Parts: sequence; C-alpha cells; structure tokens
Amino acid sequence: MKELLAHYLTTRRETEALCENLKIEDYIPQASSFVSPTKWHLAHTTWLFEEMILKKSIPVYKVFNDKFSYLFNSYYNAVGARLDRGQRGLITRPDVADIFEYRRYVDQFMTDLLKGDYSNENKELVVLGINHEQQHQELLITDLKYTFSHNPTYPKLNKNSLINDYNQEAGWLKIEEGIYKIGHSSDSFCFDNELGHHKVYAESFEISKSLVTNGEFIAFMEQGGYSNQLYWLDEGWSWVSNNKINCPLYWEKIDGHWYHYTLSGLEKVDVDAIFSHTSFYEANAYASFKDCCLPTEFEWEIASNKISWGKRWEWTNSAYLPYPRYKIKEGAVGEYNGKFMINQMVLRGGSVATSKGHSRNTYRNFFSAESQWQFSGIRLTKQT
Repeated sequence: MKELLAHYLTTRRETEALCENLKIEDYIPQASSFVSPTKWHLAHTTWLFEEMILKKSIPVYKVFNDKFSYLFNSYYNAVGARLDRGQRGLITRPDVADIFEYRRYVDQFMTDLLKGDYSNENKELVVLGINHEQQHQELLITDLKYTFSHNPTYPKLNKNSLINDYNQEAGWLKIEEGIYKIGHSSDSFCFDNELGHHKVYAESFEISKSLVTNGEFIAFMEQGGYSNQLYWLDEGWSWVSNNKINCPLYWEKIDGHWYHYTLSGLEKVDVDAIFSHTSFYEANAYASFKDCCLPTEFEWEIASNKISWGKRWEWTNSAYLPYPRYKIKEGAVGEYNGKFMINQMVLRGGSVATSKGHSRNTYRNFFSAESQWQFSGIRLTKQT
C-alpha cells in the first residue's frame, strides 16, 4: 500500500516539476488542435483520478468543480459531453492557480484512500492513472515545444534540448527466420493493447543497430528527397505537396546552414546526432530512398533485446490493430486504446522525453502517419 501511494505522489510531483521554468502565460496557449495546453494536461490527469476512482469509491466525495468534467474530459464518451479538443487553449478560466488547487484537492483524497484499504479494482485503476499521467508528462513536453516553436523569439525552456543524442552502435543485426512470441506476458503493468500474447512467423531480416542521423537525413534532402515522388506513398506525397513541406519539423536554413528549434532555443543541426520529429510519411520515404524498409512492429520486438533503443520513438511499418483475443473492456476504461485502432501507425521503444520506467519492449505507441511533433526517429531493416 505504501509503495503505491509513494508511486502516485512521485508521479504527481514529477509532472509539476516539468513546469518549474514556465511563466503563467506559458500554461495557456494551444498552437494546434493536436496539441494541448500545459494547464489542460495538469487538469486532465487530475480529472481521471477524480472521475475513475474518487467519485466511485468515496460516497461523500464532492467534486472540486462540477464544470471540470466537461472542460477536462479528453475522449471518454461514456463519461459525458466534453469541450471540443481544438478549444482547450480558450480556457483562460479556471486560472492556473485554480488548477494547482484542484491537484492538491484530489491528491489529498487519493492519499487518504491509498493509506486505507482499497479494492484490487482501485489498485488497477490507480496504476493505470499513474501510467496515464506519465504519458501526459511526455505529451506536456512535446506539446509545449510545438507551441514554443511558433514564437519567433525562440524561447528557451531549459539547458537540456532533449535532442542531441548519439548512436552507440553501428552495423546490422541479422535475425533468423522462425516463429516468435509477441506481446506482454508477465504480471507487470501493461496497457490492454499489448495483451493477446501470440506467435508470429518472421522471414529472416537484418535490422540496423543505429537510428538515422541528421546528417544521413540531410543527404536524403540534398538528393531531392522531398521533391522525388518515387520515394513517397501516394498519401505522403499529397501531404508533402499540399503542405509545401521541404524539410523536417522545426528545421530552417539560415545563411546556408540548417538550424532547428529545441527546448534550449534555436540550435545548429548536429549532423552526427540522431534525427528526430519525423512523420511516418518521411520515415517511409527515407527507407525507400535507402532501398530499405521500416521494421514491422513484430520485427522490432523480436530484435529489441539485441539492439539499443529508447532515444526516439521508432516508426514501424505496422498499422495499429488488435492482437488475437483482444477484447475492449466495458465503460470508460475500455475507451483508452481500442477505439483508436484505425488509421494509425505503431511506434515502438520510447524517447528521451518518455518518463523514467515507463518504457518496455512490448509497448505499442500509435499516431497518425503525418504526426511529427513527438520525439520520433527512423530505424531501417532489409531482407536477407
């Protein structure tokens, strides 16, 4: 019991620690409908504990504010109506102080609950809520970076850009053909989309021990990568053409040199550092340019114990689909993953922005193919 409470309180403090260098004005803006304001993340992660646990476990519990469910529900249809996602930046009231008071209020009730006796169901929900908040810790960082990138003064959040990481290995790893087990099988926590432990057959393949670097991607650009339709899927080519994309997210050319926005401000691109913030479309085009492929999520998991990973979320060539025997749970919890298994691609691994202890080799992250704002990178495979 004490361990779960300590884990809960540590996670809550870690979220707020990410805000230590923020000004009040930084909590509110929303640069696009696919990102959320910092204030919203702070409130939404709190709302989940209130909605999923406290309201159902404490008969005399009184919600902090009866309007918060409408404001800070993300996508749970079973809970009720909610604010349109693109309008989250318009919530100037309640103010930031109110949100931190809300967090203190819920934390006190959660502390009292976790100091006493609680059901196994509540334990599972608390662990889910902790992992949910860790997901939002990473989203808070990436969303804030995207919003800051639209500020022409290139604001500096901290001295750690979270961008200049380097490969420690080179070459290719050969994986023999065979039947392999995929999915989560231990008693430790996982999300429901990792369940359905099953076997897959894989042809022999080679997987790169390193991720694509900035310099390698620059070579793709200099050889007409963004202007040669032969490298692109049709949908990707339409995305590039319609949006006039000719370089990666956050990059711009100044006096003949490539620079990119980081959380430490505008920095010159380090050609030896690992490439980041790429869409699936760009990753797939680069793989085509190199006469290679992106790994399937099964190939990635098969090789995961023999390669170094965790610096970038790695795009795979797998659509986000359910594993065998996957069943969506009833109620709001069932909306966590299953209903998004359409028009999404799987990413594996983790990133420098992923919360400590949150990654595992069965973790299935997922985003739409045009998504760039996560710390995503490219690993190649080739058939043998």
